[in-house]
Amino acid sequence: MIFARTGKFKKKATKLPKKLKLILEERLLLFANKPFHTLLNNHALHGSLQSYRSINITGDYRLIYEDYSKDTVRLIDIDTHSNLYDNVVTSIPPKKTKSILSNACLV
Repeated sequence: MIFARTGKFKKKATKLPKKLKLILEERLLLFANKPFHTLLNNHALHGSLQSYRSINITGDYRLIYEDYSKDTVRLIDIDTHSNLYDNVVTSIPPKKTKSILSNACLV
């Protein structure tokens, strides 16, 4: 598996404490070999982030990624769970999708 790192991901990853960087390397190695290992809790995201997935790095740290091609994933962001989901919505432009409300009846 090939990891394409975004600028944002690179910047945040370099600022992580040394111990967390080592854990990140271990998780990425595990992810490359067994992307759906239970330790990673690999899962799809919802709402405006529905085209992205997340894996656990530690109990609180998450990594958001996107399947880019058959053998490449794009590492989008890494941070604590609360920081990540508060900030990622404004920092990642949503994919172009049809609005669910376009055919909905609003009461």
